[in-house]
Amino acid sequence: MARTQGSHSDITGPRIREAALSLFAQQGYAAVSMRQIAGEVGVQAGALYNYTPDKQSLLFRLMQNHMQELIAAYNALEPQPDARDALRQFVSFHIRYHLERPDEVFIAYMELRNLTPENFAEIETLRGRYEDALEGILRTGQQAGQFSITDTKIATLAVIAMLNGVMTWYRSGGRLSLDEVEQVYWDMVRKSVTA
Repeated sequence: MARTQGSHSDITGPRIREAALSLFAQQGYAAVSMRQIAGEVGVQAGALYNYTPDKQSLLFRLMQNHMQELIAAYNALEPQPDARDALRQFVSFHIRYHLERPDEVFIAYMELRNLTPENFAEIETLRGRYEDALEGILRTGQQAGQFSITDTKIATLAVIAMLNGVMTWYRSGGRLSLDEVEQVYWDMVRKSVTA
């Protein structure tokens, strides 16, 4: 199929992903059609298939890219040898990274049920890698006597769930600055794991 006049793959591909991301976050994956995505981008529906085999692949790639970029950004941080400092760094990173990407975060958690089993397994593997980084911090702190944790896996999931809550309610210009919100969350996380 010929490309729509004025369409360029290096421009259209990213625009398709941006439109799908926005529509999936606003309306939910199941409610969005390929025709809607095409309309948002300004191309014919058939043109989308030059960029993605189907809607499922588009959802999977959005989640996969989000998780890969999250892991790469976290891994690029300066390693903190002290577990308490490493946990403080994780809290700050998680809040600030995710606040800049609300649609990606929403889709990464709310649309998992719409993935095929194979795609779900791959996204779960990537999520596990990110969770393992936090669990490693908690284990190190536990072994050093800095943290008192009954089950590091449950603590990991609880901390991430708590931090994810910021994305649902925080608005710039609200009662507290982002620095203040981050400090409150750090205090809650620290107290939840400290011996």
